[in-house]
Amino acid sequence: MVRVKICGITNLDDALAAVEYGADALGFVFAPSPRRVTPEKVKRIVKNLPPFVCKVGVFVNSEIEFVKKTMAACNLDLAQLHGNETPDYCAALSPKAIKMFTKNNLPPDKKLGKYRVAAYMLDKDKNSKTNEAEQKKLWKLAGQIGEHAPVILAGGLTPDNVSEAIKIARPYAVDVSSGIESKPGVKDHAKMREFLKIARGVNNG
Repeated sequence: MVRVKICGITNLDDALAAVEYGADALGFVFAPSPRRVTPEKVKRIVKNLPPFVCKVGVFVNSEIEFVKKTMAACNLDLAQLHGNETPDYCAALSPKAIKMFTKNNLPPDKKLGKYRVAAYMLDKDKNSKTNEAEQKKLWKLAGQIGEHAPVILAGGLTPDNVSEAIKIARPYAVDVSSGIESKPGVKDHAKMREFLKIARGVNNG
């Protein structure tokens, strides 16, 4: 069964709802974003979560010591890296790193294998509009890069397309943020519940 990460969590109400609906992981953004949160806020949210929920911090080109300090202070399990982090940078966080790539910066397979990470994430390029055809290309690419580490599929996922995305990409997990929001940083609980129900119902074998 595919795992589901709900990213861009900014408040306890959304966090608890995501867990109630069956989310495996929650993501907290520490980089410039409408969904950016402070370590202090995340500590308060995490303190109130039940056990066995994976907590993920999202960072972009942060100093490695800031990442380590924030993860320790907030009791986070993984660091999701969205910048130009090198294999050595990822190795310094191993085995607690997820490295994000887009189709535009995805290294050749030989170099990809040098990233010692818990998983790769494949996302769409934030600076380009993605139509349906381009999304399907991304999903197919995700299905081709899982030789060295599990693949998390992100980028434009919604309750309407997550089933097809999983069938094409066959990922370890899917990641959703804006596709289930009522406004940036605030989750639409009905959409979130529907997304999780659909994703959980797809046979990923």
